[in-house]
Amino acid sequence: MGELESRVSVCPHCGGVLAGRNPAGSLPVGTLLAGRYTVGEMQSIDGEGILYRGVENVGRFRVTIKEYMPLTLSAERGTDALLRPKLGSEVLFKTTRMDFADLYRSIQRITPANGLEAVLDVFEENNTVYAVMENPGGIPLQQWLDERPSPVSAETARNMLQPVFDGVAAMHQVGLVHRGICPENIRVLENGRARLTGYATVGLRTAGSGLHEQLYEGYSAPEQYSTTEFEGRYTDEYSLAAVVYRMVCGQSPVPAAQRLVSDSNPRARTLERAVPEYVSDVLWMGLQLSPAERIQTVPQLFRALSSQEYTTELTQTLQQAAPRPQSTEEEERKKHILSLRNLLAAILILLAILTLLIVWGLVNQGLHTAKPAESTPASEPASSLVTEPVNLAPDFVGMNYDSQVRNNNSYAGDYLFYVTMEYSDTVEKGKIIRQTPEAGEVIEKGSTIDLVVSRGPQMVEMPNVAGFTRDGAEQQLAQVGLNASFYPIYNDGSYVSGCVAYCSEEPGAMVEVGSTIIVYMAAEVEAEVPATPPETTTPSAGTTPSAAQTEPPTGGAGTENDTD
Repeated sequence: MGELESRVSVCPHCGGVLAGRNPAGSLPVGTLLAGRYTVGEMQSIDGEGILYRGVENVGRFRVTIKEYMPLTLSAERGTDALLRPKLGSEVLFKTTRMDFADLYRSIQRITPANGLEAVLDVFEENNTVYAVMENPGGIPLQQWLDERPSPVSAETARNMLQPVFDGVAAMHQVGLVHRGICPENIRVLENGRARLTGYATVGLRTAGSGLHEQLYEGYSAPEQYSTTEFEGRYTDEYSLAAVVYRMVCGQSPVPAAQRLVSDSNPRARTLERAVPEYVSDVLWMGLQLSPAERIQTVPQLFRALSSQEYTTELTQTLQQAAPRPQSTEEEERKKHILSLRNLLAAILILLAILTLLIVWGLVNQGLHTAKPAESTPASEPASSLVTEPVNLAPDFVGMNYDSQVRNNNSYAGDYLFYVTMEYSDTVEKGKIIRQTPEAGEVIEKGSTIDLVVSRGPQMVEMPNVAGFTRDGAEQQLAQVGLNASFYPIYNDGSYVSGCVAYCSEEPGAMVEVGSTIIVYMAAEVEAEVPATPPETTTPSAGTTPSAAQTEPPTGGAGTENDTD
């Protein structure tokens, strides 16, 4: 990564000078994004991007900002902050950037959900994508465990992780797989409950994908070590079982890459006698190397950890579904029988061919004897059979119906189209989502092809919830298919305490169904009045407040050398 020349910038909160706080190649502290987020200090970097502390300037609350910046695909970054791909990596850079945006937008639709770090905003800027997430607080589970020398009980582990189990199940319901569940990406809050962080695309969490992969020894599933293996819900199940194993045993499982060579991972009860026998069995089934022999879903794993009776039932189910290994003697016997069958089949085929040749010769000789004068004219074809070409259904999926299909004469003359419209959050308006018959199926010309065309995302009108209580605003937004994420703001007496001051979207604006609306709740006046009250203004979403409206993000966008 090339160096980003240092530049002096001014904090929008207090006017202090900000310079040189982040490494070369990253965004300088104080950078303003989307007109509402101020970049703070860099927290971490991985093969996919950079994680910054930050501040949302309107509501004056801290956030975490993830910038898509793949190290293996990105070229030098200039003073304009634009991110450019390396020569020859343009296609992979673009596709992985789209995967990044799609992932965080999908998570935004299901958060705030119990047990998941909420995604508040996703936007494109500087030729890259930014995801803004809440700051969940708490400490990493790894740190929490390191501060406790003895393992925790199975019941404690299950209760702490229940929100994480629920959050992962919510991801699976919309087709998302986390692939990075480990103590490092789980945070323990002050109430003792856990939340899951560390979202990433499949490329970052799969070896050999082209990105600098990020795998977690002991917690990443075996299928993540090869691009040829399919990953699914059972991948996250393996990682969750590994986390529980670490909590109740005091040590992580043997890394999957090592287990694939020689599986020496001990049972949980072997390491810690206090682990109940059925819990040890559950973790043994949850950490199987073969996905087919493993517990398949996260709800199954949680239920098994909670019930000995269900564990017994699940064990029987998995044993019946698992392929049974055959003995060497039995395999040799079957191979011998198979070879004899193949030999016998070859002999029968040879005899059949000889019989057909003899019959054909006799029939041909009889025909020449009966009609010696007849002969086949040279111009007459040897066979009257005509092979017609097979017609296959074209692939219309992803094409624009109006410009590429309906007005295309090469299709209009061969097929009839029956079109239905359907809302879609993932397919652009006007493009074809699916077709029947599918591409490649045999179809006669003139047949009807059913096409489902995207209407684009379903849009609803943003209701006016200003002045509502928290529960009232949440219900009002839910009625039109919108999610609410609540944040307190300073109240100088302009708003009713405990009620909605304003939202991230203006009343009457058209908003995509499933979007998360940031709802700013007015705090108690007595608890929030500072020594010198700021100007009384009502900022709207997407605007940058004045210095009097905001405060520096201490430990984030602010610096020790800031001067007002």
